[in-house]
Amino acid sequence: MSTSAESAIQLKRTYPVYITKLLFGLVTLSAVIGVPAYGLLVGYTWLDWTMFGLLYMITGLGITVGYHRLISHRSFACPDWVKAAFLIAGGWALQNSALKWGADHIRHHANCDQDADPYNAQLGFWHSHCGWLFSDQRYVDEKYATRLRQDPVIMWQYRNYTAIVLSGLALPFVVGSIHGGLLEGVGCFMLAGVGRTFAVLNSTFCINSVCHLWGNQPHSQSDSSRDSWIVSLLTFGEGYHNYHHTYQSDYRNGPRWYNFDPSKWLIYTLSLFGLAWSLRTASAAEGKVSNL
Repeated sequence: MSTSAESAIQLKRTYPVYITKLLFGLVTLSAVIGVPAYGLLVGYTWLDWTMFGLLYMITGLGITVGYHRLISHRSFACPDWVKAAFLIAGGWALQNSALKWGADHIRHHANCDQDADPYNAQLGFWHSHCGWLFSDQRYVDEKYATRLRQDPVIMWQYRNYTAIVLSGLALPFVVGSIHGGLLEGVGCFMLAGVGRTFAVLNSTFCINSVCHLWGNQPHSQSDSSRDSWIVSLLTFGEGYHNYHHTYQSDYRNGPRWYNFDPSKWLIYTLSLFGLAWSLRTASAAEGKVSNL
């Protein structure tokens, strides 16, 4: 991108990159070294593994359904309390506020594979996976956040993001401590807090990296997006990425009934109870399947 173009859109960094490096480094070292070390020296209980699985599911869906399909793409509508619940769950994933996450993601779709794409896969696997977090190209163009700033629930989560993150990390410690004392609390925190956060971060990162480098392109070849059913298994349906880039506002990433997409199943189930409506799909003229 030229200097004049950069001036025109007045790009600015959201926060100092050293904070991102410090936080990401701390989580990574704790997960890669601390979590297995604690398992070898002390061991994890059934509660630790149960909390790991439960929080992986809750926080993963907070990102896929809340941050991604609801906030970034407006694929459906829901009551404010349901939106707030998704944004709390997404905040527990430690992937930034919905405001910043959504602005980056909207910019990604608007500039896919170009210089302004925050996780540009043309710069290689590691850049698109997590290197973009530390890159000098990590900027925010305010125009991509304008719509998001008009939503009071999004701004509530933005103002309270730190407290939400801390509550998510404290939850497994509190549950473990109540069940089995301080040592159990530490174990539950290590596995279901630190380990789970690292796992959700990297599964989400795979959508930006793996799904733009390897896989099939059955719907469009206009950008580098690809479908990967393997990534969908880890990300609650987000691996059908070529379909998503082709039909961005569709509440489904896996449009066929047999596609593994728990996120669409959750949204559809909410709609049956009146807790979600205006579910958006690709039109019949585009040859897509029904809402299942």
